[in-house]
Amino acid sequence: MGRLFRSRMDVDTAKNIFFKAIRPIERKESVPLEAANGRVLASDIEAEQNVPHYKRAAMDGYALKANDTLGAAAPSPVLLTLTNGDVGPGTCHRVHTGSAIPKGADAVVMLEDTRASGTTVEILSQLHPGKHVGAIGEDVAAGELLLSSGHLLRPGDMAVLASTGISDVEIYHRPLVAIIPTGEEVVPMGKPLEAGQVWETNSLMTACYVRQAGGFPRINDIVTDDPELIRQAIQDNSDADMIVISGGTSVGERDHVPAAVEALGELLVHGVAISPGKPTALGVVEGKPILCMPGYPVAGLVALLVFGIPALQKLGHIPPRPETVVSLPLKEKITSRQGYQTYVRVRITDGSVEPVMASGAGILSSVAKADGYVVVPPNIEGYGVGTEVDVIWF
Repeated sequence: MGRLFRSRMDVDTAKNIFFKAIRPIERKESVPLEAANGRVLASDIEAEQNVPHYKRAAMDGYALKANDTLGAAAPSPVLLTLTNGDVGPGTCHRVHTGSAIPKGADAVVMLEDTRASGTTVEILSQLHPGKHVGAIGEDVAAGELLLSSGHLLRPGDMAVLASTGISDVEIYHRPLVAIIPTGEEVVPMGKPLEAGQVWETNSLMTACYVRQAGGFPRINDIVTDDPELIRQAIQDNSDADMIVISGGTSVGERDHVPAAVEALGELLVHGVAISPGKPTALGVVEGKPILCMPGYPVAGLVALLVFGIPALQKLGHIPPRPETVVSLPLKEKITSRQGYQTYVRVRITDGSVEPVMASGAGILSSVAKADGYVVVPPNIEGYGVGTEVDVIWF
């Protein structure tokens, strides 16, 4: 392949091509329920028993026969006799919220609607059968479909499953994402720097996002700008479900990553109309999606958010999480690159939005200073002061 971008593909077309080539993983495992929070179910779950499995009191009070309360009111209470056993005509049984309803009772009168003196209880309100009584299976019925395959387990789901006696669940494996940093100028964090060198941070950022999205990251050692070594690094990670390569994606003499992907598999996209992030490349090797993100950290972050995280979610059957979006007016104008979908880092101050940076793909600190970003479509030349924009939170 030559030293030119294959094309400058629009974002939506690039997404469609890349995501169409991704096949979700089908590996499953059974884990204890307490270890399944945040994981994705790989099979439907039906309730194994009723919840509750007995009739229960929904209030503190007295269980009784509703028929015994006919005409009961504060001026003319009905008198019942307290019992510790089954409930018969003219008797009642003290119950607490969640207590089993004793045999013979069909209603519960609230404690505040009674007056007790010794074994005599005055009933001050009339009840109908079933009042303040929780029926068997009113929460969950045995055989009921509780959760479907593909559901992302949340804490509340865990409690519901536990309430039905389920102790183990079948879930999809977390996608293993191999992260390969490349470049002559990057060195491991902590190593003394020489002129022209920077610490390699893209792998750390990528790993954090992968883990947050539900994947399992594996960071490789830095690979120098050598075509053979890059190809070997890709092959050495053949056990991964997805590969993310940082750096070496442009068209310079030391940018060998797209060619390496093409030599081993299929290079689907090279060059996307996003700013920052134009040198992004997307491919597939042995059925595994490969994201080649630019080495400049902000451009790499944009490529990761636009292509990498959605690809990971599709791989792992992980439902996309809704973005947190706030609509506010611009305090300062936003400029964008005509013909490119521009990702502008912004911060929110005093109820308005101000840009931190629209360009500067290598200025990593701009991400830390920003609350989120505004996406400017390619057919718009920025936004003026006062325009209400959607801020997507980092």
